[in-house]
Amino acid sequence: MAQIVGETAGGRPIHEVRLSNGTLSVRLLSYGATVRDLRLSGVGHPLVLGYDDVADYAREVPYMGAIVGRVANRIGDGTAEIAGETCRFDLNEGAMQTLHGGKDGTGRRLWRIEEESDTHVVFADTLPDGHMGFPGTLDVRVRYALDGGTLEIEISAETDAPTLCNFASHCYFNLSGQQSIDDHLLTIDADRFQDIDARKIPLGPPVPVEGTSFDLRTPAVPPWGVDHNFCLADTRRAPREVLRLAAGGVEMRIATSEPGLQVYDGGGIEVAQGLGIEGRAYGPRAGLALEPQAWVDAANQGMRVQVDLFPGETYRALSRFAFARAG
Repeated sequence: MAQIVGETAGGRPIHEVRLSNGTLSVRLLSYGATVRDLRLSGVGHPLVLGYDDVADYAREVPYMGAIVGRVANRIGDGTAEIAGETCRFDLNEGAMQTLHGGKDGTGRRLWRIEEESDTHVVFADTLPDGHMGFPGTLDVRVRYALDGGTLEIEISAETDAPTLCNFASHCYFNLSGQQSIDDHLLTIDADRFQDIDARKIPLGPPVPVEGTSFDLRTPAVPPWGVDHNFCLADTRRAPREVLRLAAGGVEMRIATSEPGLQVYDGGGIEVAQGLGIEGRAYGPRAGLALEPQAWVDAANQGMRVQVDLFPGETYRALSRFAFARAG
């Protein structure tokens, strides 16, 4: 059963839900619908980054483990056209663009618990019309479920007016328990990526990975400075395996319905000693963020089909994170 483990700055209780099936165990928070801790049987360290103190999730901004939206990633200049109207969104990144739905995006909100069992939980949130500048009241749910060595994350949403919708799980993975991800080998089934400017907004249409450090079709250490979207498809589709990550005798495979996969090497992470899980400190490249989602700034980059949501439709994103001990 969910237990109160802290409270928001406004005094509302934050609950933790623990799921376990003998192979995987996961601790989740109602704040941000966050994956707080993830363990694989027989492995003596957590596989994700997180905080020991629940209050740090509200104080810090790396979005560790949260579900981010209503539009994950960046919207250039914080503006887009919706239903013929120019909408302006909260400029929460350098006063230049909108990141992860604005300062009150779902990664920084308290979600409701609608269902729970030993192996699954459903969190829900309602974003009102006009929230962070987005039209439409949006009802969103995320279902976490364990199946053997797999954590399945299904996100669904419905709106009462035309809007934009693109949610993502924002976990930072470290499979070996070492101080950095430099011992990890990453493989991504993508032949294109979005090249970006200094603001991390795409420069134009996707470009080939061939001949760049972002060609990860064969195993390689995650490139330094990567904070890019890898283009898996033009639209959502049935989930298929797109990624393999291996380190420290553990491997993870991701299958997803999403057309893109944002990869961030955690170069900006700075978490002091005593604040991380089990008192750990996290520095640059302490974890690798792997975020299945739509392409960056899709509404302004000619890929509206990925992010438009209309009344009567259901947005649904399904990703499976499968873990195993190597060998």
